[in-house]
Amino acid sequence: MISIQSSLSELERNHQIRAAVLDCYVHAVKNIAHYAVELDEDLTASHRKYVGALATEISTGDQEAINGSVSTLRGLLRDYHDKSAAYLGSIRDELAGTARTLEEILESLGQTDGDHEKTLRTALGKLREIAKAPGNAAVGVAITAAADSIETSLEQVRKQHQLTTSQFLVEIRMLHKRIDTLESAAAVDEITRCATRDDLIGVIRTATSGQYCLLLIGVRGLLRAEVQFGKMVGNELAGAFAKRLRSSMHASAVLGRWGAEEFVVILTGPKSEALASGKWITENLSGPYSCIHEGKSIRPALQLNVGVVDTSARETPERILERVGAFLSGPR
Repeated sequence: MISIQSSLSELERNHQIRAAVLDCYVHAVKNIAHYAVELDEDLTASHRKYVGALATEISTGDQEAINGSVSTLRGLLRDYHDKSAAYLGSIRDELAGTARTLEEILESLGQTDGDHEKTLRTALGKLREIAKAPGNAAVGVAITAAADSIETSLEQVRKQHQLTTSQFLVEIRMLHKRIDTLESAAAVDEITRCATRDDLIGVIRTATSGQYCLLLIGVRGLLRAEVQFGKMVGNELAGAFAKRLRSSMHASAVLGRWGAEEFVVILTGPKSEALASGKWITENLSGPYSCIHEGKSIRPALQLNVGVVDTSARETPERILERVGAFLSGPR
């Protein structure tokens, strides 16, 4: 009897602990929705809606819903992170455009002010000549005093303008420093943050043959996911694959997106290392990826076809590019 009571008490305590943990988890998810950083109104509202719906779903205590919420919440946070980065990137571009426009305005003002100052000083010179002319001495004195006053005011305006211009230039330099940290990504694929096809071609044409290998990766499933779930899911899937690929490569490797479902990695080192990397990529980067579609976690799959091009000192860059194109455009 004592054993049964003890077991019931332990079971009740476990139930209470589970209820408390679930309550904390639900409140944490709600807080994630509530305290999301305000960016674009529609973007933030959509994120809060989906996260709030997830909190409602897991509050029922259904075990399947709780287990699935882990990947869904991670996907929602990643999705909001990526969209926020894109939104801030557009602000960066707008800021850069504003800075350029401001510079042009300041340059135009500087040229215009120089012309006005020259005109005013010419007019002041004529007034002083009139004041020195024989005639009414009192009028001459008044004209000279007025000319001196105008010149003093003109000098003050010129100094104030120089100060304002200097302040603008300082602010522009500060804006450019902030922009420069983001501009390094301007020559990469906006979705995957990889080098573009043109960049890859440029590297291959200038690199010394025989000192590098090319890892060619055909990724089947990106376009299928876009057709099935929409462009946003296709972009998210491509970005997730590129992120995993980048983390598996050495820091010196150059990663590029050749086409919609084609990637190229430029590796320095022997062919044996490139083959080992290709085998690892095939075994570990194929399969399902977690994405978010309409606030729900989905797992579209990717199938990889990996090849290695060992460049030779006897091959021209054009021949190497032909081999790359032949592999990536071939059947998968």
